Amino acid sequence: MIRLSAIGDSLTRAQLSADYLAPLSALMPGRVSTSRLAANGDFAWNLLQRLDEVVSTPADVVTVMIGTNDARASLPGFALDRWKKRKQLPTEPSAGWFEDCLGACRQAPVRDRCGDRPGSIPVLGQDLEASPAEASARYSTMIADLAASHGVVYLPVHERQVEELAAERPAAVPYQEMTVPGFLAMLAERRVLGRSLDTISDRRGLLLTVDHVHQNNKGAALIAETLEAGLLRRH
Repeated sequence: MIRLSAIGDSLTRAQLSADYLAPLSALMPGRVSTSRLAANGDFAWNLLQRLDEVVSTPADVVTVMIGTNDARASLPGFALDRWKKRKQLPTEPSAGWFEDCLGACRQAPVRDRCGDRPGSIPVLGQDLEASPAEASARYSTMIADLAASHGVVYLPVHERQVEELAAERPAAVPYQEMTVPGFLAMLAERRVLGRSLDTISDRRGLLLTVDHVHQNNKGAALIAETLEAGLLRRH
């Protein structure tokens, strides 16, 4: 039995996003037990602040999926001041700061205690030629480079989703950053109208997400498949 600690942001916490740990457990029945160590809205810096929780949780493997919010912060329309205050960030997010924080996580005691598997971030939006998708690709490349430099197993989540989008060729629905009114509208669709995440994404013409960021069940299933392959790799 592999004891897995999955650390990350809202995509891992799975309150706003479809759960990728449930399909992972279904793919590996009786072979994996999971602990979810995630917080909505986290940046790489926030992850660095709560590594004590990770270290204190018994695990054989730690999967790290962080960077979606760092990438979003590079895009126009992102509510930077609000998120900086909410997540108590000491500086404005940037690519360089993301690399520094991720590198610091790699030097933490968690690395000595268990094997970790960094994963790239899912595609932002579904137009692969638009700036949101390019931002998620850029940050995913930084994660891949860091994994290569430390000789650890890399989980190519972004690459797997790019393959799916290229094969399915969904409509290039314009990317929109999540706003407070938009979040409340989605919450009403789910809790008042009783619509599932997949129904919401279908109504919006989105293949893998419900709002260009958070995953529907198809997007979560692709993450689970990628994690399964990475967990079965030794090196």
